[in-house]
Amino acid sequence: MPIHLNPVAAVMNSRKDLSDDFWGTVISEIELNENIPAEAFNGIDEFSHLEIIFYFDKTDGSKIVFNGHPRGNKNWPDVGIFAQRKKDRPNGIGLTIVELIKREGNKIWVKYLDAVDGTPILDIKPVMKEFLPVNEIKQPQWSIELMKDYWA
Repeated sequence: MPIHLNPVAAVMNSRKDLSDDFWGTVISEIELNENIPAEAFNGIDEFSHLEIIFYFDKTDGSKIVFNGHPRGNKNWPDVGIFAQRKKDRPNGIGLTIVELIKREGNKIWVKYLDAVDGTPILDIKPVMKEFLPVNEIKQPQWSIELMKDYWA
């Protein structure tokens, strides 16, 4: 069964390339599409963090992988695509929790969004602590190494 989604907004920032690291200084502006009224953002500035669901529109759909060494690093284990956050995914959907900086009309500015300039936004949701993990987050050592410079 096909699923049809229409973007609700787009990302504007200084990041043009698809490289993996050094996202920490990038500030992104997210502007709602013309068919979405600015009122859709009413109340959003009462939240400190948002979940941004976006579409990897600039990845090559022929390069979808289902397993492999993260970033091609043979020192890390061969794991399935659902055990990593690689952009070459079956449905090309990204999800990041961001820090909301401000809202003005039909625009918001956020920090810690790892989406390049022009990326279509599929949905925006407020982060509520009741939806965050209750227990301690567990992850393998290789993923900690992989993320070392991600937000640097």
